[in-house]
Formats: sequence, structure tokens, C-alpha cells
Amino acid sequence: MEHALSPATLTELRRPRPYPAVSVLTPTHRREPDNAQDPVRLRNVVAEAKKQLEADPSVTRERRMDLVEQLDRALAEVDLTHAEDGLAIFAAPGEHQVWSLARTVPERVVLSDTFLTRNLVAAQASERPFWVLSVSADRITLWNGGVDRVAEEHSGGFPLTRSLEDPDAERQERVGNLPSSFRDEQTRHFLRDADTAVGAVLRRHPRPLYVTGETTALSLLDEIGTVTKEAAHIPHGGLAHGTPDAVWQAVRPLISAEEKKGVDAVARELESARGRKAFAAGVDEVWQNASEGRVQLLAVEENFRVTVRDDGGDHLVPAESGELDAREDIVDEIVEQCLETGAKVRFVPDGSLGDAKGIAGVLRY
Repeated sequence: MEHALSPATLTELRRPRPYPAVSVLTPTHRREPDNAQDPVRLRNVVAEAKKQLEADPSVTRERRMDLVEQLDRALAEVDLTHAEDGLAIFAAPGEHQVWSLARTVPERVVLSDTFLTRNLVAAQASERPFWVLSVSADRITLWNGGVDRVAEEHSGGFPLTRSLEDPDAERQERVGNLPSSFRDEQTRHFLRDADTAVGAVLRRHPRPLYVTGETTALSLLDEIGTVTKEAAHIPHGGLAHGTPDAVWQAVRPLISAEEKKGVDAVARELESARGRKAFAAGVDEVWQNASEGRVQLLAVEENFRVTVRDDGGDHLVPAESGELDAREDIVDEIVEQCLETGAKVRFVPDGSLGDAKGIAGVLRY
């Protein structure tokens, strides 16, 4: 299953396909007992996609068989033991993808000439991804971080490994008893290679970088590094050989502090916008301004969801889930629209926006 949405990947996903490009979305759950319903719900929504393909007279038998095969392959790739909050399956003639999302999505099936990406974009914006580089003398590991987890990244040449000359050095280094290992020229080259490699990763997927390692390793990176020199350093050895949970526990205090600073900064910007009458609040008002490209900063409470419909004019009105013409993911539509027009999007804890009713924006003019 895919997690990281790069600009290049998003461009490829948005490329027009021969009709029909099938998008299947369903909410999933991380923990018991809620996750017990996920397998049945997933099979049912995929069955609904097949039913819609069968009922569409514009879909030839050959194309329908191709798409059914792609959906079956996608279904076989789903790993619900590592489910997050939502799942998106995309299928088109000759291709399929499965995306795990750290944000819930409405259950739906869409047949079109493009994939439905707005939920994917909103999930990526809400996740606040980051990288963690864990450094040791014989192994350098890159971790892909999200809302409440990290996972080892196997791309960009990572993990970087090498053998230490002393057969006992690896064990000693893991427990911090090999201070001289960061002073030889080979280790300097090893860390310089890691700096170059993570720099390439950051160019493709820019996000905050944290570096963990012994104090001697971090000092060496201060001396020879470029991107690693500028990253936030966490003096904690052993994590290059550690578990995802150990890495998460080491970086969580810094992540929490950064998030707190970010929320406070958003609050100040919104308050300033109120004073100069460049402020929008509530889903209808924000949607109108987003549609006109006027939103400079969008703030959304993390679990804010609302179902609406167009009243036939220029306004949105509340609607019930499943109602005819209901737009169940209007918040994700707004997020995607704002990102498309160059706005900053920030997700904040529930209740942070007070009387703004879950969503607010700073306007450009």
C-alpha cells in the first residue's frame, strides 16, 4: 500500500485515463473493535464498483474484465493489519494502486476519466509528514514519519550500511562504547554519503528532517553535513538499529513542541486577519472564497467533517449523509482547492478555532 504522495505522483494520478477510471474509497480503523468491520466493508464496496461497471453500457466486456482483474489485484494487496483511517483503491485499464490514508474518507465509488484525488491530497496535508535520519558508525537508517508513527524507508539508497573492521565493533557501537569510530576518515565519508543521499530525498519529498545519533556523530555532521547540519538534532544513539516505536518515542517530544508552535502561529494569523477584515469562517463562507482563489491560509480542525449540498445558488446548506446531491467530503474539496491556488493549509486540534465552526481562512484580498 502507498503512503507518501509526492508532487510527481499526484500529477501522474491526475492524468486523464480511458473511461472508466475507478476510484473506490472506504473508511478503515486502526484498532479493535472497530477494525473488525473493515474486511467486510472493503469487500462490499469493491463489489459495488464491479456492479457499477456491469451496469454501465459504455463499458465494453473486455474493458470490464480488465478492470475487475485490477480491482481483485488491488484487493489482494490491501493489508488491513496496518490500516490507518481510510483507504483508496484506484483502477484503470492495465493499472491499479492502493493508498492508505491517515484521514477518514466517505465510502464511495466513482467512475470517471480521472481518479478522485481530493481525499488523498487532504490526508497528506493533515498528516504533517517528516523524516528521521538515524546515524551509527555501520548503519544509517531513514524513517518516514506521520501523525503518530514512523516506518523504515527503503528508497533513496537507504538504509546505508558498511562493515566495521573490528568484528566486535558493531556490538560496541550499538551500546555507545566506540567513541573513536566517528573520527576515522572512512566514517566521515560514510556520513557524507548519507548527507548527500538524504538531500536527494528532501528535494523529491521536502519535509522537516530530524537526525538522531550519538553526540560524536551529530558533532561530525555539524562539521561536514549540509542538509543534516541544518536539521534538528536529537542526541540518542542506537536508533539506526532500533524499532519504529523506539524512534517515535525519541522524536515525539520535538514533534509535539513544533506542532504547538504551529498552532499558536495559526491562531495569531487568524486573529490578525479578523482585525483587518481579511477573515472567513464556516464551511460556506470559506468554500466561496476558496472557489475564487482568495484563501491565503486555511485552518481546519483535525476531525471536522460536514455533509452539505448546493442549494442551487451560491451557498452550501447542511445535508444528510446519503442524500441526493450530498457532498460528503466538502472539507477535502476545500483543502484541495486551496492547495491548488497556493494557499497554506494547517490542521489544528479540535476546538482550536472556537466560533469559526471547524474551518477558517485568512484572505488574500
